[in-house]
Amino acid sequence: MRSFTHVEGIAASLPQVNVDTDKIIPAKFLKTVSRKGLGLGLFYAMRFDAEERERPDFVLNREPWRRAEILIAGDNFGCGSSREHAPWALADFGFCCLIAPSFADIFYNNCFKNGILPITLPESICAELRSDAENIATTRMIVDLPTQTIRRATGETITFDIDQERKSGLMAGLDEIGISLTHETEISAFEMRQRREWAWLPPIPVAIDISLED
Repeated sequence: MRSFTHVEGIAASLPQVNVDTDKIIPAKFLKTVSRKGLGLGLFYAMRFDAEERERPDFVLNREPWRRAEILIAGDNFGCGSSREHAPWALADFGFCCLIAPSFADIFYNNCFKNGILPITLPESICAELRSDAENIATTRMIVDLPTQTIRRATGETITFDIDQERKSGLMAGLDEIGISLTHETEISAFEMRQRREWAWLPPIPVAIDISLED
C-alpha cells in the first residue's frame, strides 16, 4: 500500500452531497480485480456524455483540475455499495486526500486501506475550501498528516482530527494486515508455544497468499 504523509497540490471542488460509489465508479468497470486503469472510469457519468465525449463543464475535465490530488466533496461522500473499486479509482486518477463533512463508513475505512487520507471537517469549513479550490489563484493547498494541518493559499492553517492508529498506518503505508505483520515475531512465538503446550489441537492451516494485483 502506498503511504501518505504530505501533499502540496491542486484541489478540486465537488459540492454534490450523497455521491455514492456507483457515481464514483459505475458497475460496468467492476469486471477487474486490478487497481490499474480504473481512473478512466472515475465519475464516468459526470465526466462523459452518452457519446463518451468529455463534458467541458465538469471540473476534472478542465485545467488545472485535471491534475488534482485533493478532492473537497459534499456530505455523505462514498455512500451506497461497499465496492473497494471506488477508492481504487480515486487513487488511480491521482487523488491522495479527500475532504468532506462526512463519509460513508465502509468507504471511509477502505480509503485507509488504499493510501488515501479522508478528512472530515465541518460543512462551513469545507465550503470555504471548496471556494478556494474553484479559484485558480487559490486552488493549491498543503495537507500535512504528521501535523494534522491543511494550509490554504491565504496562509491560514486548519487543523483536523484523525485516529492515531490509522494515522500511523497511513504514514507507514500499512493496512490492518500490514500492521499485524509487524508483530510477526510475536505471532510466530505464540504459535510455537501453542503447538508445544496444546499438542492435542489440530495443526494450524498453512496460509495461502490470495493478495490482489496492485
